[in-house]
Amino acid sequence: MTINLGLMIVVALMAACGVYLLLERSLIRMLLGLLLVGNAINLMIVTVSGAMGNPPIIGRTSEGRTGDADPLAQGMVLTAIVITMGIAAFVLSLAYRSFMINTDDEVDDDPEDLKVKSQSSATAPDRDRSDDPITGLDTFRGDLFDDDGNPLTDEQLRARAELHQTDLLPSADDSADFEPTDRDGDGR
Repeated sequence: MTINLGLMIVVALMAACGVYLLLERSLIRMLLGLLLVGNAINLMIVTVSGAMGNPPIIGRTSEGRTGDADPLAQGMVLTAIVITMGIAAFVLSLAYRSFMINTDDEVDDDPEDLKVKSQSSATAPDRDRSDDPITGLDTFRGDLFDDDGNPLTDEQLRARAELHQTDLLPSADDSADFEPTDRDGDGR
C-alpha cells in the first residue's frame, strides 16, 4: 500500500490553517478553523484507507479493480461529516447569540480569569500549605504549616505527634464482648 504524499501535505496544510484559525478570538474564525480541521481529518482517513477498489456491495464490480474498497473508512468519514456539521451548527448559533447580545463576535477575557492570573502563588486559594509561602517552592517539612502558611513551632509539632499516636485508637476493653460460638462444630 502506498500513500499519496501530495494529499498528505495538503492534509497537513489544512490542519495547520485550521489550528491557526481555532486559536483566533473571533467565533466565526474559530468555526472556520473547526471545519478545516474536520475536513483535513476526513481527507487523511480517506487517503490512508487504501487504494480504490470495487464497491463494497455484493455483485458490483469496477473495471480494473482487483480488491474491494474499505467500507469502514467511508462510514467513518460519513459519520465525521455529520458530527462536524452538527458542531458547526451549534457554534454558529452560539456566535449568533453572542453577536445579538454583545454586537461583537470576539471572545474577551473573563474578568475572573484575569484576577486569578494576577494572583501570586502565595495568595492563591488552592495553594498547597507545604509550599514555602514566599518562594512557592516545595519544602522538606511537608504539610507542617499552620493556617497562615507559617512553619509549625517545635511545641506545635509535638502536639501534632501526640495527636497522631496510636493510643487514640480504641482499646480492646472498649470493643464489644462478642465471641462467635460454634454450635455445630462445622466452623459456622
